[in-house]
Amino acid sequence: MITNFHTHSTFCDGKNTPEETVLYAIDNGFCSIGFSGHGYTDFDLRYCMKQTDEYIKEINRLKEKYKDKIQIYLGVEEDAFCYVNRDDFDYIIGSSHYFLKDGKYYPIDSNYDYFKECLKVFDYDIEKLSNAYYETFCAYILKRKPDIVGHFDLITKFDEIDVTRFLNNEKYFEIAEKYIKSVANTDVVFEINTGAISRGFRKNPYPHERLLKILKENGSKVILASDCHDKENLCYGFSDAKILLRDIGFDSIYTIYDNSFKKISIK
Repeated sequence: MITNFHTHSTFCDGKNTPEETVLYAIDNGFCSIGFSGHGYTDFDLRYCMKQTDEYIKEINRLKEKYKDKIQIYLGVEEDAFCYVNRDDFDYIIGSSHYFLKDGKYYPIDSNYDYFKECLKVFDYDIEKLSNAYYETFCAYILKRKPDIVGHFDLITKFDEIDVTRFLNNEKYFEIAEKYIKSVANTDVVFEINTGAISRGFRKNPYPHERLLKILKENGSKVILASDCHDKENLCYGFSDAKILLRDIGFDSIYTIYDNSFKKISIK
């Protein structure tokens, strides 16, 4: 089964219209697809959907139009700092894209210059920054219980393009491992996100292999996600991600089909 549920479109910061992406998915043998436009964030309008009602209307139109060819699901990527109306969507991806410090929001992943601003406001203290990020994100996960947890260790996005601050830092891993253990038994699905690989920032998916091992030890559910902003990357890196999961000990992943999460084998 080929599926993807972390999919962006021209309603937010994606390259393609939803219909263009649906047609690509059909042509490439997908059995289901979910759209997950960035939920509205009133403090930052650069990346989020500003026409949510039109987005909902369009995805529902496509559901009906292509119902005999592919299952389409209406999702949203909700930011930890700005909740959406959950009843409007088939599923929610819960992600954390910002730091909030002294009343100002700092984007984590929009570009490297913005991330350097995050480093600056935390005085380049990686432990302080990591604790702040994971404490906020995990509190959100435990309170909100989104259906899917998005790119858990997003703060490491730029670690391979300049100075390595996190992935060679044992103190960082102690913090990240502590926090992922705190949510590993929550009834949510953690995505194995290949988006940073397709955009040239990373060689491996989120979460890092060390964090994936903790998810495996705790029996957590995982799902493949390409964080697609371009239809050409709709299942980017999935074959390699499956190999990584098998090497860690996973024998199954989850997908959405027939309106519920389904467990499928990756042996």
